[in-house]
Amino acid sequence: MNIIWQYLDKRSAAVNALKDYSSMEYIISHTDEEIKNAYDKMSGIQSPQFDGMPRVHNPQAGEARILNGIEEIDVLKERYRQALEYMEWFKPAWEQLTDDEHYVLETFYIDEDGQTGAVYDICDHFHIERSSAYNKKNRAVQHLAVLLFGK
Repeated sequence: MNIIWQYLDKRSAAVNALKDYSSMEYIISHTDEEIKNAYDKMSGIQSPQFDGMPRVHNPQAGEARILNGIEEIDVLKERYRQALEYMEWFKPAWEQLTDDEHYVLETFYIDEDGQTGAVYDICDHFHIERSSAYNKKNRAVQHLAVLLFGK
């Protein structure tokens, strides 16, 4: 499936794509490590658990562990593929934005301050009033939406 289909409403989709940016970066930078850990779990031997509960011997436990590991690796690889597709689609639009638009969008949507704190940060940074900060944010979102989806 094409990555664009996840973001159909252009304005809210641009905001959602912006919010997904940091998680996609995380996926791309940590997938190799997670795949390595999955391989290690597949090949390792589990130690017995002494919790007082009776256990039934499962002769296929090793096979089940390997199958679960293969399934986990497949999920990780698919997630990585989708993150690369997302970055290929989002990154060119993000790079075309101005530094001021980057600041406004990062402050308003990516930082964890909350929207009220973000508005005050934008007001302080640009020395403008709140309504102008909201207008600046709306123009930046609109510009990002046009870059991502066209008119």
